[in-house]
Amino acid sequence: MPAADEAVVDELIEMRGLRFHYRDWKGPPGASALVLLHGYTGHARSWDAFAGAMTDRYRVIALDQRGHGESGWAGADGYRIEDMADDLTAFVSALGLTGFTLLGLSMGGMVAMEYAGRRPAELAAVVIVDIAPELVSSGAGRIREGARASDIFPSRDAAFAAARADNPRPPLAHHRHRVDHSLMRLADGTWTWRFDRVLRTASALRPRDAATAWRSCEAINVPALLIRGAESDLLSPEIAARMVKTIPGGRFAEVAASGHAVPLDAPEGFLSAARDFLTG
Repeated sequence: MPAADEAVVDELIEMRGLRFHYRDWKGPPGASALVLLHGYTGHARSWDAFAGAMTDRYRVIALDQRGHGESGWAGADGYRIEDMADDLTAFVSALGLTGFTLLGLSMGGMVAMEYAGRRPAELAAVVIVDIAPELVSSGAGRIREGARASDIFPSRDAAFAAARADNPRPPLAHHRHRVDHSLMRLADGTWTWRFDRVLRTASALRPRDAATAWRSCEAINVPALLIRGAESDLLSPEIAARMVKTIPGGRFAEVAASGHAVPLDAPEGFLSAARDFLTG
């Protein structure tokens, strides 16, 4: 195993006209890769705890998707799910990944559905977290309202207080870690979220239409797991059941005490659900 200070490295790569940032946990010699895709407004650092727990088995790679974290901003028309899946294709090729596993949350799960539905030869398994081709309208509305909310804060503490008021479920230190790595400073000394301002309007994110996304699910030809937060307001039990039936050989797990942001809300439950599938 690498020394502690070498266990994870931050890298930059230029692909498809944008600069991308990713974190790379080396794992055991010869380990296959586990690629992690965050959700809308998220970032690679949100996976730190989960990635660290999986390095006994995998080389874990967390990508900042376009417009998020430390990756480049694509502009008003640059956030189609197909664009993000094309980014992933370029990323897999650039790193020479084969036989890798893909795990995507929310927006990242949309990308995972699109990518896995293309049946890439390099993919060995996929985990999709709390997302489906069809969403509960109230949960989608909550996300849109959150994107329009005030996003300028006088301090990191104020930003964390706002995030905590919005979602009190996550373990405190785990939540603080995500928020701290979500922020960037502005010239006047205030703080804001570290993602493209275009995406403050949630409609800038362009999912596939439902019929196309369902066809992607039907086309998945690798072992697949859908994880749902038991208290999710975005993925209904009925749509989750349909999705598991649609994906050939699809499997399902539900994580208690969790809303839509499953790895954030219930990190231990999420780790258990994902690890059972990934190591089983």
